[in-house]
Amino acid sequence: MKVIICGAGQVGWQIARHLSGERNDVVVVDNNPDLVRRATDSLDVQGIAGFASYPDVLEKAGARDADMIIAATYSDEVNMVTCQVAHSIFNIPRKIARLRAQSYLTAIYSDLYRRDHMPIDVVISPEKEVAEAALQRLAASSAFDSERFLGGKAQLLGLTIDADCPIVNTPLRQLSDLFSTLRSVVVGIRRDGTLFAPEPGDQLFVGDACYIMVHAEDIPRTMEIFGKAQRKQERVVVIGGGNVGLAVAKALEKSTERIRAKVIERDRKRAEVAADALERTIVLHGDGLDTGLLREAGIERADAVLCVTDDDKTNMLAAVRAKAEGCPMAIALVNDPTMVPLMEPLGVDAYINPRATTVSSILRHIRHGRVRSVYSIGDAEAEVIEAEVLSTSSLSGKTIREIDFPEGVLMGAVMKQGEVIKIKGTTRIEENDRIVLFAMAKDVPEVERLLQVSIDFF
Repeated sequence: MKVIICGAGQVGWQIARHLSGERNDVVVVDNNPDLVRRATDSLDVQGIAGFASYPDVLEKAGARDADMIIAATYSDEVNMVTCQVAHSIFNIPRKIARLRAQSYLTAIYSDLYRRDHMPIDVVISPEKEVAEAALQRLAASSAFDSERFLGGKAQLLGLTIDADCPIVNTPLRQLSDLFSTLRSVVVGIRRDGTLFAPEPGDQLFVGDACYIMVHAEDIPRTMEIFGKAQRKQERVVVIGGGNVGLAVAKALEKSTERIRAKVIERDRKRAEVAADALERTIVLHGDGLDTGLLREAGIERADAVLCVTDDDKTNMLAAVRAKAEGCPMAIALVNDPTMVPLMEPLGVDAYINPRATTVSSILRHIRHGRVRSVYSIGDAEAEVIEAEVLSTSSLSGKTIREIDFPEGVLMGAVMKQGEVIKIKGTTRIEENDRIVLFAMAKDVPEVERLLQVSIDFF
């Protein structure tokens, strides 16, 4: 597949890394020659320096025979015009654009993206994706990572194994015997900084960060088995009133859980915009690192603090300060994956990686087979892929035991006729089943081959 990626920033670079690693023909376009050089030096991609929306630049990038264009520059308008040029001049079949401005995303204006107007097949909103991720972290208060699958009927939880975890040093195969009705599978373990897919004989040790795929109804029991207490979130302080903070605060206002939120924003104009847009939420103007302001926001009585400014260091320091003032749970927005190992020593409970959430949402639309959802773990180290099994897939008609999965791939969940079932080696995968697979990055191409369809390519 030939793909043109417009924008060689963090998101564009990650998408290029994914796709070039899977032997696609990738061309990266950016008006910053240094970013293009970084991509071509470190990845197996071609690079073109120039403005992505210019027809002659797209022509140089090989737009005439491209299968897909992904417009992920920092400008909404450039992304939109790029898709228009890709359609009108080069007739590129699939066009994905990243758009930030809320006005472009309002549902009542969705006709704008019709094929005869502004032909964009998929619109990705980073702020919307990140706000959704933040709400999921709040809902799973003891998890450092969380994502829903199978229409919300299954959930991926990232849990850190503490000394008081009842199943420390227990081989994973014994968990099935000890908890025979529990619908949960440990699909990934990070130990000493290395992520791997566990085998049945592997044990969980103190300090491990493990990823577990759980039936939604079994989440409370799974938390209990892994020694985690579920805390109810009734008071939340949001530090940062930009697009992400505002989206989270609006969602909390609409929540049926009656969550009370306060927003702290240091930029006066942005604080005023947030105050006008919110009905029940109190907006405080000032620095989220100011202890006096945190106390005014009632940080010691809050159940959680959500630090979502546009600066990683501010988010981490604000999270640490809120914890020091007595807030039991701190979630920080962190763009730089190299800062994630600092989370635990600093006492930050959970993090949101905007790059990973945006990359996940784009990958969802470019995977082969009938892929419903993709979630990228860590620094693109692994993926959790939800897909529908078609009759042309080599999985169809085989039991899980008979499927020749690569070493780094595990079956996390199976849904048959709308019901998520407990996985056994004898479980037969059939046409129209929906499955969730955990796959290390190097094994994703093989998973795609297993899911491959003969006619319905996308």
